[in-house]
This record gives sequence, structure tokens and C-alpha cells, in this order.
Amino acid sequence: MAKRSGSRGEQPRGWSRGDTPRAAKRDTRETGKPDAFATGRADSRKDGRKTSYSVHALAELSGVSVRTLHHYDAIGLLNPKRADNNYRVYGADEVDRLQQILLYREVGMSLSEIGHVLDGDAFDAERALEEHLVRLVEQRERTNTLIASVEKTLAAQKGITKMEDGEKFEGFKKKLVEENEKQYGREIREAYGDGAVEASNAKLMGMTEAQYQSVQDTETAMKEALLAGMEASDPAGVDAQRAAELHRQWLCAFWKDGTYSKDAHRGITEMYVADDRFKKYYEAIAPGAAEFLRDAVAVYCS
Repeated sequence: MAKRSGSRGEQPRGWSRGDTPRAAKRDTRETGKPDAFATGRADSRKDGRKTSYSVHALAELSGVSVRTLHHYDAIGLLNPKRADNNYRVYGADEVDRLQQILLYREVGMSLSEIGHVLDGDAFDAERALEEHLVRLVEQRERTNTLIASVEKTLAAQKGITKMEDGEKFEGFKKKLVEENEKQYGREIREAYGDGAVEASNAKLMGMTEAQYQSVQDTETAMKEALLAGMEASDPAGVDAQRAAELHRQWLCAFWKDGTYSKDAHRGITEMYVADDRFKKYYEAIAPGAAEFLRDAVAVYCS
């Protein structure tokens, strides 16, 4: 019969001599036996699911560091119960909440945003999981597209197959469409409708490498003209109006043919100022760039 773990002259399996957790040593000294929460053991329910985890056991289970779990506790995002010895004890509800936190982190949400979502009156765990599934499937499809692109590229370089130029950029264009949808899709769809957004996405996906590079060059020239216009501090000036014209060309590269209008042009620059996510993009060019472009376009469209 195997000796009991922890008998004289042995360490529990997985611990090297001298590495016994301090909490376990302390509990052995104080009570004569290791505490279940200190060593990571936890009670189990009849269905096999544990009813409680220590912070170390949950860290091992989830792959999240103990320090991170302590931080979640400190900011009120994931609050465990406390045992009589004041150790943190995580039950089934806390385990489920941690899963939600990690899923939301995977889609780029901040901790404060996650807290608002999970603690909001309208939070629906089942619906949240369905939304997570949709995002993960989209992520998988994007990854599969990139994998296929790399495989085709390798095969072409080895002389096994030929790869058209358009195929080389398929994965990157698809990734751009999905990132735009993730960041701005809801607002754009509400403002211009699903049809306009789908047409824009289709136009981007249909671009050749040369067409896409031309659009990139137009955007770069627009930014340079915008900076020059801001230096002159005149939205009606030559450089500012050139920026407005280049911005129109850039928009038309993505918008469905025939859908451009001065009202729509003015409207989207108003959105740049009103929505922080759009504004951040232009603020990266120069502070106040979003407002200046809006004013320049207002003159251009008058």
C-alpha cells in the first residue's frame, strides 16, 4: 500500500522539499492538520462539481494568476466568500462569473465595462454566452482564412501552386471588415442602415491590391492636408478644403456608388466629433483634428 501523502519523510506529490506553501505550514502548526482551503482541496457536490475553491485552486483551474484574482476582489469585480480562517473561498457562482469575465476580456472589454455589464439589471447569462459564441465563431473563421492564406502562400513559394495577387490580401481585408464591424458597426448601421454597411464591406472585399493601396494613399494625403490646414487655422483655406475633398474621395472608395451626398458627408464628420471612438482616430493625427475636419467639410459642403 502506498504511503499517505504528507507522512513523515515525504512531501505531498507535486511539492519539492522546502516548497510547502506557507499557508499550509501555518495551518498544520495551528490546528495539527493542513487546512483544506490552504492546500487547494475543496468539497464536492453529488454531481461531481466542486462547491468551493481556494484562491490557489481557482488560479490553477482557470489559468488566472492569484494576483489577478486578488485584484478582481479588490475592485469588486469578483468577490469570494471568506472562510473562518479568513481565506478566500470561491463557490460555483464565483466560478461562473470568472468565466464570464474572461470571455468578455477576450473580446476586448475593460474591467470597468465588464463590471457594468455583469451587474446591470438587464444582464442575461444565456444571451451573453450566445453572443460570446458568435464572436468566437467569427474569430475562428478569421483565423481559418488567415491560415488558408499562409498555406497558399507557402505552396506558391515552393512552386506547388500559383497564387493570384487578390488571394494574398483576402485574409487581411476580411480582418479589416470584421474589426470595423466590431468597433463601429452598431453606430454606422443605426445611422446609415444595414444595406449601406453591407455594400461598403462588399466593396472593400472586392478591391484589388492596387485599388486598396490607392485608397491608403488617399487617406495619407488627406491627413497631410488636414495638418497643413490646421497650421493655417482656416477651415475654409486651400489646405483644409483639399483635406475635405480627399476625405470625400476616401469615403466614396468605400461607399456604394451613387450614395454620396453632402448631407451624409457632413453627418459622418459630426459623428467623428460626437463618438469618442471615431474622435480618437483623428485625435491621433493632432489634437482638435476631428473638429477641424468637421468644420472644413461644413464649408466644403455648403
